[in-house]
Amino acid sequence: MFLSRRELLQRSGLGLGALGLAGVLADGGYAAESPLAPKAPHFPGKAKRVIHFFLNGGPSQVDTFDPKPALAKYAGKPLPNTLRTERKTGGALPSAFQFKKYGRSGLEVSELFAQTAAHADDLAVVRSMKVQVPNHEPSLMLMNCGDAAQPRPSVGAWVLYGLGAENQNLPGFVALCPGGHPIKGAENWQSGFLPGAYQGTFVDPKHETVAKLIENIAHPHATTAAQRRQLDLLASLNAEHRRARADARLDARIESFELAFRMQAEAADAFDVSREPKAVRERYGETVHGRQTLIARRLVERGVRYVQLWHGASQPWDHHSNIAVEHKKLAAEIDRPIAALLADLKRLGMLDSTLVIWGGEFGRTPTSEGTGRDHNPYGFSVWLAGGGIKGGTVYGATDEFGFKAVENPASVHDLHATILHLLGFDHEKLTYRYAGRDFRLTDVHGHVLHDIVA
Repeated sequence: MFLSRRELLQRSGLGLGALGLAGVLADGGYAAESPLAPKAPHFPGKAKRVIHFFLNGGPSQVDTFDPKPALAKYAGKPLPNTLRTERKTGGALPSAFQFKKYGRSGLEVSELFAQTAAHADDLAVVRSMKVQVPNHEPSLMLMNCGDAAQPRPSVGAWVLYGLGAENQNLPGFVALCPGGHPIKGAENWQSGFLPGAYQGTFVDPKHETVAKLIENIAHPHATTAAQRRQLDLLASLNAEHRRARADARLDARIESFELAFRMQAEAADAFDVSREPKAVRERYGETVHGRQTLIARRLVERGVRYVQLWHGASQPWDHHSNIAVEHKKLAAEIDRPIAALLADLKRLGMLDSTLVIWGGEFGRTPTSEGTGRDHNPYGFSVWLAGGGIKGGTVYGATDEFGFKAVENPASVHDLHATILHLLGFDHEKLTYRYAGRDFRLTDVHGHVLHDIVA
């Protein structure tokens, strides 16, 4: 009743080839036009997936991975050539924590991350990171999306766009943040001008049961078969509606319906850490951070491309006061899970193909703000492990006080270019045409940090 003669012929005759192709793709678990179908990178990448620990608020480099004994000499005194800070700061504030050398590499790490340091020979610490401004919002956008001001797709969205998903029954990009959203919320994992299917899926891991972790994971009334019939009808109506329109948002919405249905079976398993042996759960620690780190491992095992683990809502690492107590408390929450994850990835033979990243949006000053430290965009640390990284290495350096990157300064664009390189992409060629221009994650900047690539 709704078809013209021409449409009927097209669908019954000319469309048979497309139907056949759709059937073949469906047998492999992929929709014919799915934006999440797996894709080959530019060249064979060593990393296939990413786990990113994001310490939102800004951890102190001089208290974690960049020891500065010279601060003790100037304790309480003004530092020579003090840089401008967001707030007025005082004299030098030596770290309250001891550093030791770990592994064959002799990598120096603070006691705050003593368990992570047991894997020192797997870590590449970049001590010369820098950003443009000392404010959370623009620095978060820069670190996560490659631009401090303009709305741009997030790193995870670019990775998913470039590689597609290995598992069509789970989101390809998951953002875990206990207790709610960080500053800037979903903008941190946005798809921007990329199709909406590449946006990160937010999950609050503070809940211990799958039913609370993922709302509506089980339909309270309809059976699976009934839901499938409903979705098939909806898909046919949506397809008819879409034919007269060219809007990527429609494709994203249709894909979200299908993904939600497919997740009902597989997500219940992937997010359920109670299925892990008790000994494994105890290694991670049966806390919210242990649970979310174990979930991350289970997700990448099942083909999720990019998992970002935020420390918590708002900006928990933003310690302008009482930093000795607060940094120790937060580090204790994630040190054990990180160490367990690295050990588990090794045990499963996955570390070589999984890139693990640790860091925040900027660092903190070596000068005091009372009992804390102010924001520091001039020099801070991140580390990477696995996925083609040359372990037991240090790249770059800050000055003798840990204030400014002075040796091999590394921009966020350099970090992003390196991440894409490890995944098999030339960062200058992974582009998307939008508003008459070919955009890329690194804009017109970025150099691969080859010294930390194995």
